Amino acid sequence: MTGEHPGSGAAGRVNGKLATMQARASRRRVGLLAVSWIAVLAVLTGGASLMTANGGDRSDVAAGPQSSDAPTAGAAPLLSVSLTFDGGRSSQREAARILADHQLRGTYYVNSGFIGAAGFLNQEDLHRLAEQHHEIGGYTVTLADLTAVEPGEAQRQVCSDRAKLSEWGFKVTSFAYPFGATSPAAGEIVSGCGYNSARGQDRIRSPHSCESCAPAETVRPEDPFNTRATSEVGRDWTLQDLQQTVEQAEAAGGWLQLAFYDIDDSGSPLSISPALFEQFAAWLDARTAQGTMGVRTVHEVIGKVAKPVVPGVAAPPAGPGVNALRNPGLETPGKYGLPECWQVAGYGENSSELATLAPGFRDGTSRRLDVTGYASGDVKLLPVLDLGACAPSVTAGHAYSLRAWYQSTARTQFAVYYRNAMGDWQFWTASPYFPARTTYGQAVWETPPVPDGAEAISFGLNLFSDGQLATDDYEMYDTVGAPPPAQ
Repeated sequence: MTGEHPGSGAAGRVNGKLATMQARASRRRVGLLAVSWIAVLAVLTGGASLMTANGGDRSDVAAGPQSSDAPTAGAAPLLSVSLTFDGGRSSQREAARILADHQLRGTYYVNSGFIGAAGFLNQEDLHRLAEQHHEIGGYTVTLADLTAVEPGEAQRQVCSDRAKLSEWGFKVTSFAYPFGATSPAAGEIVSGCGYNSARGQDRIRSPHSCESCAPAETVRPEDPFNTRATSEVGRDWTLQDLQQTVEQAEAAGGWLQLAFYDIDDSGSPLSISPALFEQFAAWLDARTAQGTMGVRTVHEVIGKVAKPVVPGVAAPPAGPGVNALRNPGLETPGKYGLPECWQVAGYGENSSELATLAPGFRDGTSRRLDVTGYASGDVKLLPVLDLGACAPSVTAGHAYSLRAWYQSTARTQFAVYYRNAMGDWQFWTASPYFPARTTYGQAVWETPPVPDGAEAISFGLNLFSDGQLATDDYEMYDTVGAPPPAQ
């Protein structure tokens, strides 16, 4: 009865930073790729920071910079190197194995909403990393660009991520900005959520970027909530590039943060091979034996104790008779050519474009999805899969009336997703089919009661064939107090 593939817990999410970047360049979809206005829609709370194998605190190994970190007269400058890994990718298990072989440790920045999904680390992995004295840090719940979302959403993304990691038993003190997107306002939010530092990106000289930048960050950064790091290490980097970046930093003295993503043989832009990472780790291991540099976690460099957990402020459900959707008429423009608070999402093998129709329905602005080259899956326009700025909050056990005006060359249906307490989006249900229409008509459907554990829903009319689907004037009401549909 439904053209929607139910998928898994991973279905409602961009498949990491690489998928996001690729989604901006093309409209191909594998999984549910979400191209949104919030950057196309964090790491073991390292307080005194790491956990030992028996779950105890490791404040002794995370004391931060000491006076011995400063070079003495006549001695070569000393360098701290931090190996940081973004996104909690499953390929980073291989990095941990290699680091263990060389008695090195790193800082892993993870999105709590992705943990346990296909292609990502799970909670068992995180605890194993902690037992090996790696640091776990924050990276927002769902890979949110903090410079693109409203302050309330940014606070939820940062604080809820840290709170969830803390609930899992980690002490989290270090944060990294998704996409390296920073601002003073974002830094204040990160600080307010209890972090001790936040890593930026692409502000350290390397053979591949930022030629005019400094070769290293200072051990005590001028701005601990925008610390400098390299661009993300990827397939174009060689062993010589990595060595050169370390050597120039070593000559200057201070602190070098290297940012990694995938450690695999995929050849993707943000990936390096395990063989190359093994060579680099072996070289670093030998280099540390010379006594002029050391590999340390971010927490070990920054120091300071873990601050109290600050909960994210949840967005309340809309009141009776109130349309729960923001920008329901699609009139307000957002980023990437999308309406503010809306995204194009889909899965399977197909191509799509989103067109703007002006005038559209009722002489306003409508949006039309054009799907071509269809082989499988679907495409839809729906509220951004976030933590409440755009995706409407719901009450478990309540049913909701979903409505949208549409015309299409093919049949369509509402595909509905929900977000659980972890911040993970997953497919929930779908409506019966609505027929193709040559003129605008209103699709109306009442959902089943929202399941326990669901905190928000997002929905949209979909296309699961070649064709065109124009939509406008979306509505969502709690069925208690909902106004009657248009006649």
